[in-house]
Amino acid sequence: MSAGRHSRWAAPALVAAGAAHALTFAPGPLPAFALAFVQIVALACVAHATLQAPGLRQALLRGWLFSFATYSLGLYWIFVSLHRYGGLAAPLAVAGVLALSAFLALFPAVACVLARWLCPPAQPGDPDPAPARRLLITAMGWASAWGLFEWLRATVLTGFPWLNIGYAHVDSPLAGWAPLLGVHGLALLAAFLAAALAGLWQVVRSSGHLRRHDTRRGLACALALALAIAGWPLAGISWSQPSGTPLQVRLVQGNVEQSQKFDPALMETGLRRHLELASLPAPAADLIILPETVLPVFQDQLDPRVWQAWRTVAARNQAVIAMGVPLRAAGADGKVHYTNSVIGFDRDTPLEQLRTGTTALRYDKRHLVPWGEYVPPGFRWFVDMLDIPLGDFDRGERRQAPFAVGGQYVAFNICYEDLFGIELLPALRPGPQGEPGATILANVSNLGWFGNTWALRQHLQIGRMRAQETARPMLAATNTGITAAIDARGRVAAQLPPHQAGIMPVSVQGMTGLTPYARFGDTPVLALIAAGLIAAAALGRRKIRA
Repeated sequence: MSAGRHSRWAAPALVAAGAAHALTFAPGPLPAFALAFVQIVALACVAHATLQAPGLRQALLRGWLFSFATYSLGLYWIFVSLHRYGGLAAPLAVAGVLALSAFLALFPAVACVLARWLCPPAQPGDPDPAPARRLLITAMGWASAWGLFEWLRATVLTGFPWLNIGYAHVDSPLAGWAPLLGVHGLALLAAFLAAALAGLWQVVRSSGHLRRHDTRRGLACALALALAIAGWPLAGISWSQPSGTPLQVRLVQGNVEQSQKFDPALMETGLRRHLELASLPAPAADLIILPETVLPVFQDQLDPRVWQAWRTVAARNQAVIAMGVPLRAAGADGKVHYTNSVIGFDRDTPLEQLRTGTTALRYDKRHLVPWGEYVPPGFRWFVDMLDIPLGDFDRGERRQAPFAVGGQYVAFNICYEDLFGIELLPALRPGPQGEPGATILANVSNLGWFGNTWALRQHLQIGRMRAQETARPMLAATNTGITAAIDARGRVAAQLPPHQAGIMPVSVQGMTGLTPYARFGDTPVLALIAAGLIAAAALGRRKIRA
């Protein structure tokens, strides 16, 4: 094929590869077993296209085009929240999704530029166009650049790491590395696999076949395959041990339509539904967990008789009730502070504590959603265009005590906080006074903002990754789904169908012990990334003779 014809097909091919890549972050429409394979092949396409680009500008454009297609399709569900529930005109909602995708695509695009600069393609005058060590260093350089910018995407401007490539590997052999290196480590390994495959593809493409004496050029692929295979025995290691007796938990999924949740005329209906579900005859429960913002008003705006009704439910079940509540209370500084919180209470909790939001069991959300829970400077105009109840909330402390229930210690996180695995780790470790770390993780969310879309399945996949990283069970109580119980190996033990009201009783075994990732966080993977970039800088930009 001529260079001109190849160039004409480059953009459509990258868009197609990026669209296929968008399907790999949760099962449906692709089956779980296919996610990792499709992702590696799609990622190999962009690795090949950018590493063989004639210049840095072309590498930037190719990397951006691939990633823009991935994010535009993979995050299409944001349109639902902006248009259907936010009241934004459809063209503006589409523009909002595309603008966010265009911004996010800059991170992998710059990674491609960095990799292309560190590892320029072999020139026709080189003695050997693709020696074995060059292929290995190139794969390391490309993977390290991609891994670095995945980490930056999770960090810069508070971060938005949704669709991190590591999430495609929850069910792949690479999952065994999650307790050691976390999702960013899986992203690094997946990128290395893709770049190694792209390098082998280039050898075959340049010679028409893989000659017998070219087999040594498969060094990068052999190493990548070895790393993948090593994931199987690693997955068999028990990184945590059972602690205490299983906790009997009831998860509640109210399925309150988002358009009704904040409608003053319909708020009482939603509250009554959750109260009735929590009161249903069911197996005995030590802990009843309800979703985020079960109360769509501040705690002191609720009729005291409603709080008394909830205490009656707790008494009848002899259980602790944990629910998502927006709180407002005067702080020591004399100012009124607002938090998106989870409170826990039982039949003996004083009514005054419920009214003032001063219960002993309380978690305040730490990682707030831009435009949803705080307004970034200069964007008040955008918020004013939306018909969504938004405000500026205060952030919770870095480490907050887990809820002690039935001999277990439950650490809560809210909404998309479970995207930031590094921020969940302090709760697993002993407190400053030796207080026990969490034995169970729990997420409360309201994904009703996104309808019945991929967001629900992608969020479940994220929860499974957090369980694998920490070797802790993860519970998810959501308004519309997916409400689920995930075991300490990241397997879904039970789940409710989305967009159906119901309860799910589960028995959850708490776990203790720290995985390497829980001990060291992202430090090891950042060290590997730095080593890869240094090696590429030292060796990739000079001719390496085999």
